Amino acid sequence: MNSRILVTGGAGFIGSHLVDRLIERGEEVLVIDDLSSGKTENLERWFGEKKFKFIKADLSEPGKWIDELKGIEAVFHFAANPEVRVSTTNPEVHYRANVQATFNVLEASRANGAEIFIYASSSTVYGEARVIPTPEDYEPKEPISIYGASKLMGEVLVSTYSRIYGVKSAMLRFANVVGKRSNHGVIFDFIAKLKRDPERLEILGDGKQRKSYIYIDDAIEATLKVMEHMESSQEMSEAFNVGSLDAIGVDDIAYIIEEEMGLGKVEHVFKSATHDGRGWIGDVKVMQLDVSKIMGKTNWKPKMNSREAVRKATKDLLERMEL
Repeated sequence: MNSRILVTGGAGFIGSHLVDRLIERGEEVLVIDDLSSGKTENLERWFGEKKFKFIKADLSEPGKWIDELKGIEAVFHFAANPEVRVSTTNPEVHYRANVQATFNVLEASRANGAEIFIYASSSTVYGEARVIPTPEDYEPKEPISIYGASKLMGEVLVSTYSRIYGVKSAMLRFANVVGKRSNHGVIFDFIAKLKRDPERLEILGDGKQRKSYIYIDDAIEATLKVMEHMESSQEMSEAFNVGSLDAIGVDDIAYIIEEEMGLGKVEHVFKSATHDGRGWIGDVKVMQLDVSKIMGKTNWKPKMNSREAVRKATKDLLERMEL
C-alpha cells in the first residue's frame, strides 16, 4: 500500500502490534499517544527509522498534533482508556478519552483529507445480548458500562462522519484481546495475584462468567484484512465483530494460568460486586461474538480458539513478568 498512516494509541498493547505490522509492510507511520497506558518501549525498535514518527499528545485536547496529519491517507484510531471498571467510579475519564478524543481525531482526519478511518470499538457495545453468538446487526444495543456507552457513541460519530463527509470507515468490535505487551485484564490480574499468594486466588464475580478471547496476532490480522476490504468496498461504513469462534469460563482461565505457573492446588475465592454475581458493576457475564461477517467478507479466520489464546498469552506474560 505504501501509504502515510496515523495510529492513535500506537504505543499501547494492540496499537503497537499494529504499528509493527504496518512498518514491516513498508508503510510510513505516525503514532500519537499520551502514554497514559502505552509505553515507548513497545515501539523502541522503530525510533530512528525514517518512516516512523512518534508524538506525545492528549487527543482529547486540540493541539499542534493536528497539523501533523497533513498527507495522512488512513487512520487507525486505537487510542482509548481500556479499563471498564474505571467508568463506574470516574465516568469523565471515558468520556474524554473515548468520546471527545474520537471527535477530535475525526475532525482532524476530515480537515486533512484522510480517506479511510478504522475505529477500535468493543464487544461491550452490545451490553447483555440475548443472542449468543451475537451478530453485528443485533438490537437493541444497550451497554451496561460507561466504557461500552462511550465506544457506542464513538461508533455513531464515526459512521455519521462517513455519511456526511465521505470518509470510508470501519468499526472493529473486539472481543477480549490478549497477548504480548498486555498490561491489564483477567490474565494479567490472575498472574499478579498468584505471584503474591500461590495458594489462594480471589476471582471477581461468581465464576460463571464466560467470554471470548482472541490472541493479538489474530486481532491484528483481522484489522489489516478489514483495511484491505474497505479500500475496495462499496459500503461507506461497516461494523465487524473480531473474536474467536468460542468462549471460555473464568474458572478455566484460572486453571490454565495455575498449570502454566506450575502451581499445585489453589483455593478459588469468589468475590461478587453485585447480587447476580458480576465481578464489577458493568461486567458483562456472557459474551461471544458472531464473526461470520468478517470471515465471509475478508477471508479472515482466527487461528486460535479462546483456550489456546489464553494459554499463549499466559506464557507471554509470564516470560515478561519474570524479568
